[in-house]
Amino acid sequence: MGVLKFLAGDRPVVFPESVERELKSQVHYHPALHQVLDAGWITVDRSNDMGFLAAFAGYEQRLVADGRNRGECGVLALGKTRGFEVVLDDSVPRTIAEEEHIRVTATLPLLCSAIREGQLTVRMVEALADDLISGKYFLPFGPGGFRRWAQEEGHIEYE
Repeated sequence: MGVLKFLAGDRPVVFPESVERELKSQVHYHPALHQVLDAGWITVDRSNDMGFLAAFAGYEQRLVADGRNRGECGVLALGKTRGFEVVLDDSVPRTIAEEEHIRVTATLPLLCSAIREGQLTVRMVEALADDLISGKYFLPFGPGGFRRWAQEEGHIEYE
């Protein structure tokens, strides 16, 4: 959470009500989610205008399976109707965003950008990545693999 707040800087951090519902449904299993839900610097967008609802419904038809991915639908709808840059780690929603010209990034490129800009160090991001992995967050490498992945992908220079 601290890294997200730091990286956001003066930019607002907003997530849709559908993400809030997903987090609330998991907080019993993952109490640390209270940090996200209680963060005063994160705003929940409770949009109910027709443009947002229509966009959400369109993404819902494409993405929702077994009741999952509603959060991604809300994120995409905010990007589409509000012009927000969105952060999506799942490849299918990210591809949809790219196809629809929604500004999109993912967690790892954000972190690599912060390294290149001197805001974070490789060592800091390595530790963060390993913490995410230990919390069952999917990343395209295993524990200790961030540096190699980032170098092979061209996100950071060889040290």
